[in-house]
Amino acid sequence: MTLYVVRHGRTEANASGLLLGRADPALDAVGRAQAARIAAALPASPRVVSSPLRRCVETAAVIVAEPEIDERLIELDYGDFDLRPLRDVPPEIWARWRTDPDFRPPGGETLTELGRRVAAALDELALDATETDVVVVTHVSPVKAALAWALGVGIEISWRSFVAQASITRIGIGDRGPSLQSFNNEAHLLD
Repeated sequence: MTLYVVRHGRTEANASGLLLGRADPALDAVGRAQAARIAAALPASPRVVSSPLRRCVETAAVIVAEPEIDERLIELDYGDFDLRPLRDVPPEIWARWRTDPDFRPPGGETLTELGRRVAAALDELALDATETDVVVVTHVSPVKAALAWALGVGIEISWRSFVAQASITRIGIGDRGPSLQSFNNEAHLLD
């Protein structure tokens, strides 16, 4: 069976180019349309598990009426940089952030911490994904952590991957563990 890792639909903060961590905006009109396209691209009757943040819950609720919530799937805590444009991150902090997975932005969390909590959630969900399709609705950084988990590599891969809004990543779950089947798929969003 398959573990589908979905990035939520767009919010106004995403459209404005802001770092969006633990802030909790709703989907915008584009995001709601993307959620409908995501739902249409997924198999019928999957188990759906979502980050607790509204943008993910709204996306997940289009797939199933009452998605499960798992706090471990929440976005990276950007701390003082949440809801700020990337250009406002000082260059020396940005350079350190990109090279040190244990760097903690002021008031935030490290990529290493994010990777551990997401991997723990996926380890548990993978058990169910051997028998049924499981859809995880989450954020950009947890999707990157899922990529690292599937490939068995370090969280540093986060800075070398791009995850589009409303994209779908497929991870096959078998006797030998996870196997990346597709990453950052946006075909369902094309007209």
